[in-house]
Amino acid sequence: MHGTTFPAEKRRCVSPSPPPATRCLAARDAGSGAYSRPTWDSLHGDLVRLVASGVLAGDLLDYVRFRAVCAHWRSETLSPRGHGVVDPRFHPRRWMMFPEHRGLYPGHPELGGYIRFFNLDSGVFVRVCLPLFRSHCILDSVHGLLLQQRDKDAAIRLLHPFTRDIVDLPPLTTLAAQMPEGTDQSLRRMRFISTSASFAAGVVTVLLTFNKFEGVAVDTSLETQWTMLGLECPGWSYPVSLHGKLYAVDIAAINVTGAPMIFEMDAAHHHRARATPKLIFTCPEDKQRLYSSDLVEHGSEILVVSRDDDFLSHITVYRQRNICVSSKAFPTVQANTIV
Repeated sequence: MHGTTFPAEKRRCVSPSPPPATRCLAARDAGSGAYSRPTWDSLHGDLVRLVASGVLAGDLLDYVRFRAVCAHWRSETLSPRGHGVVDPRFHPRRWMMFPEHRGLYPGHPELGGYIRFFNLDSGVFVRVCLPLFRSHCILDSVHGLLLQQRDKDAAIRLLHPFTRDIVDLPPLTTLAAQMPEGTDQSLRRMRFISTSASFAAGVVTVLLTFNKFEGVAVDTSLETQWTMLGLECPGWSYPVSLHGKLYAVDIAAINVTGAPMIFEMDAAHHHRARATPKLIFTCPEDKQRLYSSDLVEHGSEILVVSRDDDFLSHITVYRQRNICVSSKAFPTVQANTIV
């Protein structure tokens, strides 16, 4: 990932709100000068939905603009409002909140309730009015959704920044009685988290890992309090969320052998009382001694970004190009075999 700065004058800042729906007009007839009968609004509903699904696979705001073309197209396609959080198709995955200059935090009076978002693919900015930030702070982002904490009672919510759909979750303070003895239970430490979420049958499951102490908590949109899981967590770096799972590097393994170990946690399997993080990758010790490793999500892949010298000046990026399988599942596959 390259830290590139884009001059403001080279990027467009537009509103995500579409123009009002209108009739789909055809071109003016060259001979008579009259408008011919509209044709686009006569498209069969199945064809409209097929085109809409392809547009939605690219970008949510393009889908919103597609629906705004005419009333017929809008009536034949599902509105993102009311489904923005629970339906993964409407998640703004390629949008990130853009930090303002001079340290103006979201909700700062000078911003007038507006926040800018940046599209990682097109480089387009949009300004969104989100007055909720006056009473909430941001803890994390997952699938483009914002994980917020309410100031007065530490209640948690998932917010879709474009549709303003919200899923409310219990306050983090419900974890206090479940913390290990001697753990600092202050909200300031709890706010350092990494988030994963899964969405199935209208139920939202959120998995939190706490970066200031070893702990994993889970909650669903059907429950009234967070539950601390009995996971045996390695000493890992900040996890990365992808496809409803959390991935993390075991820092302790790097300190001992120089070979990073990558673990996976699945939010959908939180019900397993003694579920443990799944080891999915170990870097061969004879390949490279690494002094630090971090995970980066890029194009639906997890990359390992490592520094491999004493001065931390040389950076190497690894991607996994093979998989490890259990000998019980594939008894005919021998060790060190390429299939």
